Formats: sequence, structure tokens, C-alpha cells
Amino acid sequence: MSVLRVNGGRPLHGEITVRGAKNLVPKAMVASLLSAETSQLASVPDIRDVEVVTKLLNLHGVEVDFNKSVGVLTLRPAEVHAASVEEVDQHAGSSRIPILLCGPLLHRLGKAVIPNLGGCDIGGRPIDFHIATLRKFGAEVEKLPHGIELRAPNGLEGTKVELPYPSVGATEQTLLTAVRARGITELRGAAVEPEIMDLVAVLQKMGAIISVDTDRVIRVEGVEELRGFNHVALPDRIEAASWASAALATGGDITVRGARQADMMTFLNVFRKVGGDFDITEDAIRFRRGSDGDLRSIVLETNVHPGFMTDWQQPLVVALTQAEGLSIVHETVYENRFGFTEALRRMGAKIQVYRECLGGLQCRFGARNFYHSAVISGPTPLTGADIDVPDLRGGFSHVVAALAASGVSHVSGVDIINRGYENFMEKLVALDADVELQ
Repeated sequence: MSVLRVNGGRPLHGEITVRGAKNLVPKAMVASLLSAETSQLASVPDIRDVEVVTKLLNLHGVEVDFNKSVGVLTLRPAEVHAASVEEVDQHAGSSRIPILLCGPLLHRLGKAVIPNLGGCDIGGRPIDFHIATLRKFGAEVEKLPHGIELRAPNGLEGTKVELPYPSVGATEQTLLTAVRARGITELRGAAVEPEIMDLVAVLQKMGAIISVDTDRVIRVEGVEELRGFNHVALPDRIEAASWASAALATGGDITVRGARQADMMTFLNVFRKVGGDFDITEDAIRFRRGSDGDLRSIVLETNVHPGFMTDWQQPLVVALTQAEGLSIVHETVYENRFGFTEALRRMGAKIQVYRECLGGLQCRFGARNFYHSAVISGPTPLTGADIDVPDLRGGFSHVVAALAASGVSHVSGVDIINRGYENFMEKLVALDADVELQ
């Protein structure tokens, strides 16, 4: 595992560019399986998740060409065939993407197999609901020693699905399965994140009939065949916000090309309340501290869209260690998302985590022994330390903390950050960070 040596204590300055969203691009790649025609996806980042899905599609006979210099993927799924559990498991690694291949493969081949799935350790994301949903469409499910096999000998039928929580993954599963199922599918309690809406746009371009109501109800009228698509992925609002928080934490000034105001309004409001300032142009947002340079404490709760995104929370917490007063952050999306704060405490941050719901939202994790609220006292100087990256977003946050801290830090396991941040090292260098990969 790679170790990043960080000599911190210097503001980040400069300009970087974000491409398409990690939370959309792999799902759009999977959607290409729904047609035998060629599809093209633009603004694709060169990240680990794209590499993983490319290998999974290759296993199933899809030809994938990736022009990395311009960020364009061409997908040719004319000759799709089955793959073994062992092959899928070998290439999937910790990715949970294979579960989303099931619906498209059941439509194309009448069968699909998936291994036991991983993902970042930030809370329970069981695949039980995915399997139950596929069963509602008519899939037959058999548990194997190392995975699950699904079959649809008679095709799939539209159904009614009601989500107990607006899960992004469950919404994607339902959409990718419903578009070619016979009849109408009604999904209640759907997630409506911008990445979901962009996936709906991709599917509509393919010929799907999908309506989205204002009360989180999505209706899909299944069609017999779909065609290929040509689509430009929406920009990655998580990466843009991550670099914005890095500017806050280090007292820097970062311009993020590709950042889009429309997808980040909730974040931008919080950024301004904390003491940040920004300038918005047609193709970029410039992030920095306000004119007085001071950061202010806040009370914040994460929530599903249009609330404050859970993936925005972790790098912002690093910045809050430099804010005056007590900040309270209540995490309501994932129950185990404050594990990364242990390293921050070793660096000098004053952060306490609690089982109680320290917020006004009704939370699924209350009285369930999950440490899902945090109180951050600041400002506190941070000092360099040796850190192990726990997960994708926590790992980025650890690097931000190392950049804000005085002295040298060694951050091990930074390879995982490549799952969601394109050219991470190159961007650090472009922002004048004193870093070295060892």
C-alpha cells in the first residue's frame, strides 16, 4: 500500500478540474447492457471504479474503449454472455457494482451471478433489499457457496416497490430492472439525487419511459427494446465540495473547474455560513475563506437530497476543527461515518462522538448504539501524525487534515482515494501541496 508523505501547514492555491460524477458514471456504464447498440459516455474520470466496471463488462462480452485524455467511453454490448461467480469476484474487489448488473443481465441473458459484495466500511448496506426487489420483478434466486445466482426464465414483470428509506442503490436497482420489464413499475420513497436524475436522463435517451413525481414516486412503463445512448455525465459534486473544504481547512484559494452551482446549492449555503466565500462562473467555482479569514461553528445534519449530502460531511469536519466555538454534526444517512475522527483527535482535534441524536431530524440510528453525532470544539492546531486511510471519503479527509497540520504526516493506504478522485496526486501538486508518494 502506498504511503503519502505530507509536509503540512501551507495553504492550497491553484486550479483543478472535476469530470463526471463517480456516483453516476459506473451506473451509466451498467445501463449500456440494456441495449445491444453502441453507447458513448463523455466527461468520464480516470478512477478505480471505472476500471472495475470496465473489467466486469469485459467479462460479460462488452467491448469498452476509454480515451482517457478526453474522458470518453465507448461501450459495445452487442455480444453479451454470462460470467462465473469466481470471475466476477476476482474483478469486483470491494465494489458493490455487480449487484446492479443483475437486472440488465436478466433482460439480456435470462440469468446473472454475483459474489459476496464489499464496499467502504461506513455502515450497513445489505444487498437483501436488492434481492427482494429482483424477486418482486419475477427473478428466481439461488444462494451458492460463494455468491448468488439469479434467473428469469419467463422474463421480468413490472411491480410495485416501496422503499423504507430513499436508498440511492435500491432506486438505481429498480430503475435498471424496470425499464425493460413488462408492464408498469411504481417506485415509492425513491432517492432523487442529481446522479439519479442523470441516470434517468440516460435511460430516457435509450428509449425508456420514466416519470418522476414531486413526492418521491417514480413510474416506469417497461419497453421491449432499448437503444444506445450518447451522454455527457454531470460533474462530480462530491469531489468539488471536497476540494472546497480543503480550501477552508488550509486557508487556501482553490478554483474547481467543472463545479456546477445547481447541484451544490445546499453545500454552498453551509460553506458560506462556516465563513467561506465563493465566486461562480459559467464553468467553475472559486472557493476560499471570507475576507476576515475566520471560520464559524455551525450545527449541521446530513440527509438525503436535497439535504446536506453525507459525502460532503467528512472533509468539512476537518475544516470545522479550525472554526471558533462548538460545531455539532448529526449523521443520519450512514451509522458508522465518524470512525475517521479518531485520527483527527490524534492530530490534536477536539472531537467527541455520541450515540444520541444531536439534531432536530428523526433519525433511524437513535437509541441503537451507533456513534452518529459529533461535537467539534475549535479552533485547535493540528500536528502531523501517521494515519491509516479507512475508506474513500475518510481517506480524503485525512489527507486534508495532514495538509492543514503543522509538521510531517504519513498517510498510508492512499490508493483507495483513487476510487473516487481522478489524478489525486497531480491535483495536490497543482495546488502547491508539499507531498511525496513513497
